[in-house]
Amino acid sequence: MAALIRLNNNTNLRNLINLTSKNVRLISTSGKKSDTATIDVKKSSTETTTSNTPTFTAADLKKNWVSYGWDFKDKKTDRDAMKASFFFSVTLCMVIGGFFWAYLPDPNLRDWSQREAYLVLRRREAAGEEPVNPNYIDPAKLILPSDEELGDREIII
Repeated sequence: MAALIRLNNNTNLRNLINLTSKNVRLISTSGKKSDTATIDVKKSSTETTTSNTPTFTAADLKKNWVSYGWDFKDKKTDRDAMKASFFFSVTLCMVIGGFFWAYLPDPNLRDWSQREAYLVLRRREAAGEEPVNPNYIDPAKLILPSDEELGDREIII
């Protein structure tokens, strides 16, 4: 977003774009120069304003205006509600919410368990032991069934 603002503020780039667009020649479909008509539009003193906010008349509201669904009577309220809803839904929920979700702590402690496993492996290799001890539980403490108790059952290892 900051890059777009910087590009917009760059006057040299804007002037270059304006110069290239002015060199484009369009094809005229009128037969003669005298066939074109001009309309002299005079601005009244009530229509000119010094502020940058546009004023909408009833004719402007009816002409080429499709509501975004927030307000069907007032164009300015409709546009303001649309911009506010997109700001809150996109910027706050998706961008900031996604950033927050990406940097949440690990709830299942997967990272911790993997780091701990690497530390245990390094410690065992330094001591000269096997990575995983085959006698994790002392065999004397295990009570296994005899062959008679197992009978014909299949033993799957």
